[in-house]
Amino acid sequence: MSETGLRERKKRRMYQVLSDTAVRLFLERGFDAVSVAEVAAAAEVSKPTLFRYFPAKEDLVLYRIADHEDEAARVAGQGPAPLDALRRHFLTGLERCDPVTGLNDGPEVLAFHTLLYGTPALVARLHGYLERSEAALAEALGSGLEARLAAGQIIAVRRILARENWRRIAAGERVADVRPDAVRAAERAFDQLAAGLPHLARPPRPDVTQ
Repeated sequence: MSETGLRERKKRRMYQVLSDTAVRLFLERGFDAVSVAEVAAAAEVSKPTLFRYFPAKEDLVLYRIADHEDEAARVAGQGPAPLDALRRHFLTGLERCDPVTGLNDGPEVLAFHTLLYGTPALVARLHGYLERSEAALAEALGSGLEARLAAGQIIAVRRILARENWRRIAAGERVADVRPDAVRAAERAFDQLAAGLPHLARPPRPDVTQ
């Protein structure tokens, strides 16, 4: 492996170590009760070193979902009907209980979502994450106001669907009981998007029985 590749691997590993250490401490004691200095000490790095990787305390948590930031944009770029691709991707996520869809009752996933959505500072920071997701999707869909409006609607639908699934799971419902409703809700939501954004969806097939 080249020296550049080795440095990149070490850098990614440090990101992961710092984030995992921080999330573990935040789950144990609460986000506000743990200082950045304590995270750095637990990870055996200096505070300045930690800040070189994560400029803000909240970023230590959001790193867990950083890979999903441009996910919608990547999916939308897979074919001529971006909305259909995004629908399939979300439904596939429900099928495999992808945590990003909210349909996952793993104890660690539930604890992380409770930390994320139950901490005002993290919710505020999450807004920036969603704005960047929206901007990336808008760029994938085209340019101008029309693309930005479409991206805003799509990101909002994905977020609301996921939050509703998480709300029901967090309230104690089983994944098997929530999934059918989650699939129906997603299908309805994407149907509504397709009706309002027909240029992003594949035209319906003509009814050959008529």
